[in-house]
Amino acid sequence: MQIDFHYYATYCAAFLAGYSHEECLAICYSAQFTDCCTRTLLSTIGGPAEAATTQLQLEMMDARTDILGLQDITRIWSSFHFLPRDLKADPGKGSRIYKAKYRLICGPNGDLLMKTVNLAKESLQAVGIAMHVLADTWAHQYFAGTPSQVINNTDYWFFELLPAEASGDSQTSGDSQENGDAKRTFTERRITFRHNPTGKDDLDKGIYTSTVYQLEENSVMSLGHGRAGHLPDYSFMRYKYLPAWGKYEEVIKDNPSDYYKAFCQMVYAMRYLRGDHETFETDRYDTEKVSPYETEIKEILEKRQLDACADWKAFGEKLSGCEIPDFDADRYCTEYKQASEDDKDGTFLGSYIDAALAQKTMVTNQIFQSDNLLAGYSVEYNESRFLGIRDFIHYVENKKKKGKA
Repeated sequence: MQIDFHYYATYCAAFLAGYSHEECLAICYSAQFTDCCTRTLLSTIGGPAEAATTQLQLEMMDARTDILGLQDITRIWSSFHFLPRDLKADPGKGSRIYKAKYRLICGPNGDLLMKTVNLAKESLQAVGIAMHVLADTWAHQYFAGTPSQVINNTDYWFFELLPAEASGDSQTSGDSQENGDAKRTFTERRITFRHNPTGKDDLDKGIYTSTVYQLEENSVMSLGHGRAGHLPDYSFMRYKYLPAWGKYEEVIKDNPSDYYKAFCQMVYAMRYLRGDHETFETDRYDTEKVSPYETEIKEILEKRQLDACADWKAFGEKLSGCEIPDFDADRYCTEYKQASEDDKDGTFLGSYIDAALAQKTMVTNQIFQSDNLLAGYSVEYNESRFLGIRDFIHYVENKKKKGKA
């Protein structure tokens, strides 16, 4: 997903869940900051590199693809952007490494989602991170947060499903029922992928930018949905393709439907975090709270545009009656940078960093506990000693400090 959903739509969901305007801003900032918190940014403010929640393209170019480098990449992308749906999934035949990668395929309503939401009780920053992760389970499903040509690759058999009214063609593709709307017809258009990082996607011609095809299984070009470009990030997009992990059987992705479910699930999850529900259950959506705005929300989701920020912002400001400032990644950086070492944890970004490390620790530990070493070794926190990977030393030290307070 992009800033339009992670920032503005998350603000809207938080407001419908009952948070105040200021609380909504803290939540949606944290949700979007998860796409900005790189090691490069953290180094400029004196933050711990282990708290990185994403990686810049330049950082990825320098990333190692040996076992330690791949584990580092997987810890970041599986924890925050491609949360695994089922760490015990059985793909049938395949090598041990293939099965390990298969079990990292992202999808909604898995056990790790429940743990992610419950972990978000600590702070508004943690709520924002959890909402980013939750939303991405819907947009990024069928891809994995670890480099894998077998799992994440696409080929020439990749089609966009265009509503007949958008394509001007009344021919039915046969996918209308499977896309959740039997009253609409869709036409197929083969998608053309190109590698032009500076060029914009061409919605009219069906030309989209993706990463360069590589034969190497562990190339960073095959991380997440890079081979499918930004298609999973566009709320209006419907497409189908033949993934190798699915035995080359057709997979249909209906983003408008999935994004609406993501929005309703965010409202439900945040109402739970506010105390409106005693427990959080997967596969539950607050459609009742959202129903008065269903038509307006679905119109935004269906609109064919590269950036829906203006529409979501207008909707959010109408809901709350307050101005939503544009996202500024540097908003809290000076506060953190100028704070003393003892005071950094009490800043906005200090709380964000703590929440990010907690999420990364939990996901890595769960992957390790499932006998999967793709994210590295990890252990449960133990007050007497620390046996986990270096990434979590800062997190453990913070827990010890708070335990003494």
